[in-house]
Amino acid sequence: MHLETLDLMVVAVYAVSLLLLAQWVSREKAGHRKDTQDYFLAGRALPWWAIGASLIAANISAEQIIGMSGSAFVMGIAIGAYEWMAAITLIIVGKYLLPVFLEHRIYTMPQFLEQRFDARVKTILGLFWLGVYVFVNLTSILWLGSLAINTVTGLDINHALWLLAAFATGYSIYGGLKAVALTDIIQVVLLVLGGLLIAWISMDEISGGRGALAGFAIALEQAPDKFDLILEKDNPNYVSLPGISVLVGGMWVMNLSYWGFNQYIIQRALAAKDSREAQKGIVFAAFLKMLMPVLVVLPGIAAVILAPDLEAPDKAYPEVMKLLPTGLTGLVFAALIAAIVSSLASMMNSISTIFTMDIYAQFSRKPHSETELVRTGRIASLSAIVIAAVVARPLLGNFDQAFQYIQEFTGFFTPGVVAIFLLAMFWKQTTANGAIAAAIGSAILSVAFKLWWPELPFIDRVGLVFCACVLIGMLVSRFGGAGPHPNAIDYAAVDTSTSGSFNLASLVIVIMLVALYATWW
Repeated sequence: MHLETLDLMVVAVYAVSLLLLAQWVSREKAGHRKDTQDYFLAGRALPWWAIGASLIAANISAEQIIGMSGSAFVMGIAIGAYEWMAAITLIIVGKYLLPVFLEHRIYTMPQFLEQRFDARVKTILGLFWLGVYVFVNLTSILWLGSLAINTVTGLDINHALWLLAAFATGYSIYGGLKAVALTDIIQVVLLVLGGLLIAWISMDEISGGRGALAGFAIALEQAPDKFDLILEKDNPNYVSLPGISVLVGGMWVMNLSYWGFNQYIIQRALAAKDSREAQKGIVFAAFLKMLMPVLVVLPGIAAVILAPDLEAPDKAYPEVMKLLPTGLTGLVFAALIAAIVSSLASMMNSISTIFTMDIYAQFSRKPHSETELVRTGRIASLSAIVIAAVVARPLLGNFDQAFQYIQEFTGFFTPGVVAIFLLAMFWKQTTANGAIAAAIGSAILSVAFKLWWPELPFIDRVGLVFCACVLIGMLVSRFGGAGPHPNAIDYAAVDTSTSGSFNLASLVIVIMLVALYATWW
């Protein structure tokens, strides 16, 4: 497969338009220079539609499009649980967690932990996130993106990888979060349009040109095992998605960590002018999450019928792209690039924020001007993407299902992260030592379970380790503290009220989710 001249023109128009828009939204009034609030939080002035779109653009990357399609090729619609459960998680985050963060006027998640505990906890979690973002998230996005480009165009993977890195850097490094979030509108429109096109065309191909709905009916008939949302124990993929645990177990921990306490995601909501604006953005993102399995899971299932002998599951989506006619191939390819570079830009901005505000500002001995901190953030962004590009192939080149690798790796640490934040917010006696003990316990217990109980599904392991971390944090805090912590949060005083529109939208999402699971249980 290769791109025709028309396809290349479509991609070129997209790239030029994005760069021009990024420069336009990044401009400043005469005499004004970006400060840290401008660069890292878009001046705390993002509207709800930009917040919602940016949340999805940051989330949906090659990891989802290529990786989740690959997982759908193997285990079917069940992998969509990550998307649909995320929609419910977003509602919970918007109502119960986000108001606390906005009230504290923070830049970063580590900063919140410093306000609640001390600088030790901030530094430990800050360094952890920097490591994960650079060596897991950035690398996976770059590798899976370059794999897709290689499959579609034949371009050398290494060349594709560095082109993606350069493109993301080119439009994001000057403007900061504002440039990233506002250009994400283009990215999401392309993502949704391109995803719907490839889902429709792949289903139409299955039906022999009789329409997408007919193709979907045939897929249900020919691959019924790919339409089970809850996997039974005899399913070979049960270890990845262990049945009912997906609904009531460790996946909640994974989702709360990602959507509620993850700098990469929550930074967009922190850039809202107030909690109501942020909540509108979050519920908008929740609706888009309900749509995502149509865009990324259906093509993977289609590949089961259309290309059952794929050499690797992660080639499912690029393989289905070969069905597209000239012009539409360019549009879907542009949508794929949009998803990749928007996630890269978002991750780079989060890395620069944490490094600058939590590490550099703390350990540098001299006072810092706003200009210096912004410059440091740009240097951190550039350094992160270069490191990720160098290590991407060595780290991920040997994995067939990168999405599952990412979930497995992050599962070692997320139980402790969630335990720390929930204890910090809801148990006044939690101490810094208790938080640190929970973090250490998460890594040790996760590795121990992995080595000595390897047959335990990793989602179940996440749930068990989370419970253990909460207990560890409470015990260490109880024996080392003397009543409520002086920086304890009075959650009863936090305004968690939501608008009628937020409540109605949340109800609709819950009804949709119940209907889906009732249909394909």
